[in-house]
This record gives sequence, structure tokens and C-alpha cells, in this order.
Amino acid sequence: MSDMLILGYGPAGISAALYGLRAGLNVQLVGKDGGALAKAHMIQNYYGLEKPLTGEALMNVGKKQALDLGAKIADDEVTDLIFDGTEFVAKGIAGEYRGKACIMATGSARNKHPIAGMAELEGHGVSYCAVCDAFFYRKKNVAVLGSGEYALHEAQELLQVVNSVTLLTNGAELTAAFPENVRIEKRHLQSLVGEGQFSGVHYEDGTEENFDGLFVALGSASATDLAKKAGAGFDGGMLVLDKDFQTTVPGLFAAGDCTGGTLQVAVAVGEGAKAGLAAIKYLREHRK
Repeated sequence: MSDMLILGYGPAGISAALYGLRAGLNVQLVGKDGGALAKAHMIQNYYGLEKPLTGEALMNVGKKQALDLGAKIADDEVTDLIFDGTEFVAKGIAGEYRGKACIMATGSARNKHPIAGMAELEGHGVSYCAVCDAFFYRKKNVAVLGSGEYALHEAQELLQVVNSVTLLTNGAELTAAFPENVRIEKRHLQSLVGEGQFSGVHYEDGTEENFDGLFVALGSASATDLAKKAGAGFDGGMLVLDKDFQTTVPGLFAAGDCTGGTLQVAVAVGEGAKAGLAAIKYLREHRK
């Protein structure tokens, strides 16, 4: 059993791990993939980079840091999280992982819709972060796939930079109020169009429409179900956290994109540091 169990090895998870490892703790990280960071085409707005890095390259640097300090890292998809009053048990497809304290740093799921061509065009005109990639679409015409608050946030970011934004709801009803300068297109999608680079969409009615880029905004916090299973409290659908990013379950913390707010590497690293330090304090107090 580890001292510190961290779910997710993105910026928040690795940041928390580094603090735990330097404090002499046994740290276990469990993650399925690099999440949104691994899909980022280029990172330029993060402190200390000598030159721009792909999201995947930055993620690999972080994982190597943790491994060099003695972290254990498992590639697994966690499907359940249980707190028995003394320890946390994360159940994955490949195994179980136990910890005296647990930090959820699972990121915010940018949900994929089973639309033909989407997987092939990720990173080639299909993006999951307007704040990260809007710069590359200055004065161009882009689309946002979604219908709720997250899609609204992405559209608002893009409107400051691009020429036009079209919201593709793919038949879903709107659950947020979009500004008038966002065109709403409710037709169902059949596939994305593009040979190596996204160029538009093909609707089920047989017509096509050209766009310079597509921003997928169907995400929801992937930590929600795990937190509920562990007994954490929610308020208005949001995970309740104190100033140290601890949930209502003692020893269970959350950090990074799964807490909501600004979905940026710098923020995730900071939250991971705070959660990691708080978890260290929790573990030391409970050793007495």
C-alpha cells in the first residue's frame, strides 16, 4: 500500500507526486493516458520553457521527473474508488491500488462523440482547448461541437480571436444561452472531412460545410463518479473542496482540471502542489 495514491499523471498529478516524493513518501500514480495535455499541439504559455513543446513531450518530462524520484506509475483505467475508513482502494481494469491518502487528478474528460474521422484528425484541426489553440485560428472560421456551458466557454474564448464561430449541436438541445454572434447549427453530423487535416463536416442530410478548425466541447469532470463512490460531498453538482483542495472525505483531495475553473497547465500544477502539500500534512498528522 502506498502513502499517497494519485489518480492521473497529468500536470496536477505529477506536481502532487513530486512534493510527496521529496517528503519521503511512497507514491503510486495511476493513469489511463495523458488526457487533454497529450493532445495539445504546442505549449507556449507555460513558465520556464526554453522552446515550445508538444503536450505529449511536456507530459513525458513530468513522468520522468517522478520516476527518477522513485514514484510507481501504473497505466490503468480506474473504474471505482472506495474508502473503508482507513484507506482508499482504487479499482482498475488491470488491478487494485491502495493508499492512505488519495488525490484525484483525473482531468476533465473531453468526451468524444462517435463521429467518423474524429480520432484520425485530433491534433490536425480538431482541438479540445480554445484557450490553448485559438491563437492558431486568428481571423478564421471555426466550429464548436457541443451544446452546454463548456461549449459556451469555448465559443466565448474563440470569439475574441477568430472570424466566426458555429456551434454544432449534433441534434442536441441547447443547455446554455449562447450570444447572437454564434451561429447555431442543429443538424446531425455524419462525419468529419479532411485528408490529414480537418477541413469541414458532412451532415446526415448529405451536405457539407467547410471550417478551418473544430473545437470539441462535450467534456465533464471524470472525477465526479469516483468522488461520489468514495462518499464525497457535492453542492449544486460541484465537488465540495476546502482551501487545501480536500473533499468532505478526510484524506481525499482533488486537483487540476477535474476541479473546474481555468483549464490550464499552470493552474493544474499549482493546484497539484497545494493538494500534495495538504496530503503530506494529513499523513503526518495521522501517523501520530
